[in-house]
Amino acid sequence: MNIRKKLPLLALAGILLLGLTAAEATTWRVDKSHSSVGFTVRHMMVSKVSGTFQKYRADVTFDPDAPASLRVHAVIDAASIDTGNRKRDEHLRSADFFDVTRFPEITFTTTAVKPEGDHYLLTGDLAMHGVTRPVTLTLEYNGTVTDPWGNVRAGFSAAGEIDRRDWGIVWNKALDRGGLTVSNTVKLAIEVELVAKGD
Repeated sequence: MNIRKKLPLLALAGILLLGLTAAEATTWRVDKSHSSVGFTVRHMMVSKVSGTFQKYRADVTFDPDAPASLRVHAVIDAASIDTGNRKRDEHLRSADFFDVTRFPEITFTTTAVKPEGDHYLLTGDLAMHGVTRPVTLTLEYNGTVTDPWGNVRAGFSAAGEIDRRDWGIVWNKALDRGGLTVSNTVKLAIEVELVAKGD
């Protein structure tokens, strides 16, 4: 067969193969009772304060046999921030920090997942405080299991750091001996347990 005649057939086969691969991706829901969206910042240079966002939702697809196929679109309710202190949380919701009246949602959308040694690098667009910037997190795939009720579950852990000033969150006060009241570096720690959706 002439090579020129083979090319359209090869292209068609490639399209069909891509279609089959995409079809293998499963849709998952987040089990919020076993998941958390957390962060840690330094306070007064001498301690660390941790918190979580209590309200969020996410659309997730991936093929358990190909973790790099993971795709996530997450929406976080900025006002649901919880550090265990009411006055501090009110300050974080104010215009000094998240300004939740103007910017009620934080979103993250996957753009790439790449293997890196024994883990993955998860890159996506983080939209917060009216600014969208790319971030890269270290991603661990914790495998899948079937629970006693027949549900297929999967787990991921993600961690990384961002500089909050990159999103226009700049409030701070200098300390008399140097340093800042609140660190600009924010460490992220996300634990997600997923349940495969039925047909």
